[in-house]
Amino acid sequence: MPFHSTYYSLFIKVFCFFISMSFYQGYSQNNFETLADSIIDIKTSNYQDIDNIFRAFKTDTLKMMYLSKKSKETNYYEGESYALNMIGIVYRNLSLYDKAINAHTEAQQLAKKTENIELETISLNMLGVVYRRMDAIRSALDYHKQALDLAETANPQSLALKRSIAVSQNSMGNIYLALKQYDLAIRLFQKSLTIEVGSDNKLGLAINYHNIGYAQEAKGLLKSALNNYQRSLKYNNDINSEIGRVICYNSIAGIYIKQGRNKKALPLINSALKKALNINDQYYIATSYLNLGLVNLKLNNLKNVEKNLNTALNIAEKYNLKSSKIETYKTLSEYNNEVGNYKEALNYYKKHIELDNTLTNERNLQYVNDLIIKYESEKKNNQIKALANENELVKIRLAQNKRVLILCLVGIALIGAILFILYRQHQLRNEKKIITLEQEMLRNQMNPHFIFNSLNSIKLYIINNEKENAVYYLNKFSKLIRKILIASTEKEISLENELETMTLYMNIENIRFSNKIHYNVIIDENVSLSNIKVPSLILQPFLENALWHGLSSKNGEKKISLQVSKNSNKYVTISITDNGIGRVASQKIKSQSKLQRKSVGLNITKARLDNFSKNLNAQYSIQIEDLYSDNNTPTGTKVIVKIPLKNLASKAS
Repeated sequence: MPFHSTYYSLFIKVFCFFISMSFYQGYSQNNFETLADSIIDIKTSNYQDIDNIFRAFKTDTLKMMYLSKKSKETNYYEGESYALNMIGIVYRNLSLYDKAINAHTEAQQLAKKTENIELETISLNMLGVVYRRMDAIRSALDYHKQALDLAETANPQSLALKRSIAVSQNSMGNIYLALKQYDLAIRLFQKSLTIEVGSDNKLGLAINYHNIGYAQEAKGLLKSALNNYQRSLKYNNDINSEIGRVICYNSIAGIYIKQGRNKKALPLINSALKKALNINDQYYIATSYLNLGLVNLKLNNLKNVEKNLNTALNIAEKYNLKSSKIETYKTLSEYNNEVGNYKEALNYYKKHIELDNTLTNERNLQYVNDLIIKYESEKKNNQIKALANENELVKIRLAQNKRVLILCLVGIALIGAILFILYRQHQLRNEKKIITLEQEMLRNQMNPHFIFNSLNSIKLYIINNEKENAVYYLNKFSKLIRKILIASTEKEISLENELETMTLYMNIENIRFSNKIHYNVIIDENVSLSNIKVPSLILQPFLENALWHGLSSKNGEKKISLQVSKNSNKYVTISITDNGIGRVASQKIKSQSKLQRKSVGLNITKARLDNFSKNLNAQYSIQIEDLYSDNNTPTGTKVIVKIPLKNLASKAS
């Protein structure tokens, strides 16, 4: 955007004034106000120009508030947006997250008002960083994706936009870190690193090298992680970033602790804590106190451990720093176990697990998949709009030519297109419903708790040197996962395959019950399993309910029996019987539990059976019976599922 010659001359004067004054350490408020007033008169909209002038003052909230106020009075939206973003960063580093969000949101609205893409992408990325610091992964992902999409639409791309793309990619990498997708995270960090190398942005280089190190540390590559942390520290020293030093000191110390070099870690953590206290960044103050408690625990300096850990916990609770609370609970559990306070150790460990599970559930891959579907839908909507615009142009040309016959043909074509679109939308809605059900089904089968607990159980065999059991159950587990993944791509499978998968599932679950469950499958002679089709993985929710609601709280002998029979040409009947505590007792235990988990497996199963039965001559049915002894004592539960037979299956059987 070219300047008027008078404005250009004024800009040169202001710039020279800025250069001359930058040689003096005591740059007064009055001098800054003179500089700010001169820039406000010019009203430059270029972000790089604004940043070059005010970069040295961006951490001075008084000066930035003056710039914001004066810009607002003169409707200089770019200056106000820049100042608000700098103020928001300061609030974020002080862990005043609500104030930071308000500042960045206002900055983004101002940038959007003046159609300044550079400032808008920066504001969106800053909002994402704040929400990521708060462990609000979904909101962070939304803002970074918006920033990335907006920056990529610009042509040509300025240096500021390229850096915004690098920030977005870096932040998306951090999302993958939260989801424990370390290889994908490293790939995004390296993309961001390439942009930062090209623009010689040392801050960006410091951030990306540190994040790559973090991902490598999580993968157990401690030597590579340490090298990247040290690279990051070098760049932070080059730009004299105190907060960067705090982060790197804590990370390098963490590697030393894992390597058993605790005495070398201690001075680094003390330095990090001192700098964090000077900066007053509560997030890294909590991190430093936590690491200080951990290293003292490793060094057996037990006198200082509890005090440091409680300080970290108080800060984490005050500012709702979930990640810090999780790690502090874990370390407090280790400390109390070390000093013999086993009850307290157990209490802190339960808090650690509970909060970690909560945070993990907030960071689920399903949300990422939903977000991808949302963006794909937006692309399709844009295509539909483009087609509608083309049709409008065609209609205008036909109206101008007054060709009635062609107009009639176009009208007929439009009616046909509308009918086709309506029909296609109906099909898409049905397909979306089916896809959603299959996704929900797969998510239930691939429950992270089930996978985690199963692998833990196998790990115990390895730890106890029970190699044959470990290999046996690992083989079973891999077969089960493979069958689940294969089944998830098929709407229907043979009943034979379904029963094989359920047997594998019961074998794996039985490990966690110390192999005390007797699982029995009875198949009537008139049933041809290979010719009967059923929805894939349809029986798993019933077996899971029998295990966890019927048998998990039962003492003594535990049995589950699955019987397949065919008493009609319309149905195959599958009954699942357990000798558990019954539904009444199970519901009572569930109501007394602190963790109330909503079960949706039965609803999804009903919806899938309803969809399976839609075009058949018969409907499915599910019947649940409570079993009692002669003296009216609960003896278990029986579930009877009737699945309609398809014509092909009926003929074959």
